[in-house]
Amino acid sequence: METIQGPGDARIEIKPAVLLLVDDEENILSALRRLLRRDNYVILTASSGEQGLEILAHEKVDLIVSDQRMPGMLGTVFLHKAQASSPDSVRIILSGYTDLDSVTAAINEGAVYKFLTKPWDDEILRLSIREALHHKWVQDENRMLQGMLVTVNEELAVANRKLAEQAEFAEASLAATQELLHALPMPLLGVGADGLLMFANHAGLVLFSEALQLCRPAATQLPAELAVLIADPAQKSCRFALAGQVYQAQIQSMPHAERGLIIAITPVR
Repeated sequence: METIQGPGDARIEIKPAVLLLVDDEENILSALRRLLRRDNYVILTASSGEQGLEILAHEKVDLIVSDQRMPGMLGTVFLHKAQASSPDSVRIILSGYTDLDSVTAAINEGAVYKFLTKPWDDEILRLSIREALHHKWVQDENRMLQGMLVTVNEELAVANRKLAEQAEFAEASLAATQELLHALPMPLLGVGADGLLMFANHAGLVLFSEALQLCRPAATQLPAELAVLIADPAQKSCRFALAGQVYQAQIQSMPHAERGLIIAITPVR
């Protein structure tokens, strides 16, 4: 197992690639083993397509190199079956020039990644296998990234649904609160931290003869006593007269000072 330097002091372990060599000639398998061992691959061998399929049923293989002309099962037939059982394995045919026509269809169908000829050039064969493995690793990484993207998108969709539900609940709660405040018989006024009148329930509008305008300065629309109270909420309360009736105004700061004040008004008996 090889290790490489990762970010910082991290060491990343890279497992050697697993190759499956399939050929009915033992001398070919031996020659390939001797050649490819230089590149530190884990090498498995099979003398027939059937034996190769048995190995694929139990082993995870990165790359398959198969002869075309083998007794019992042609290499293209074997690789079609290998594609079904081990779809992530890269599949290469290593055979004579005369077999190219019979392999072309399998290449076009995606069952065979590349056709290499016998007798082979050692360095070209080694380079071709390295390139094929690089192709596989790129595909594996793309699949992993796509899987991560799907997961992130699913999590984002769930988060968006929760946010939408929370917004809907908050909107419904706000509407219910406003309805409740409007239903109260006690006049209520809300003044923002900027001194603008932000809320007046139905009783408040009736008390001031519907003359109140929201988002306008509260002090210019209310009796002078209330204007003084708004300017100095530490007083907590004041009395004022309106249409021959005396009223008591109680002021309460909202939990966060920047949100303003609430004024509750009751008649003095």
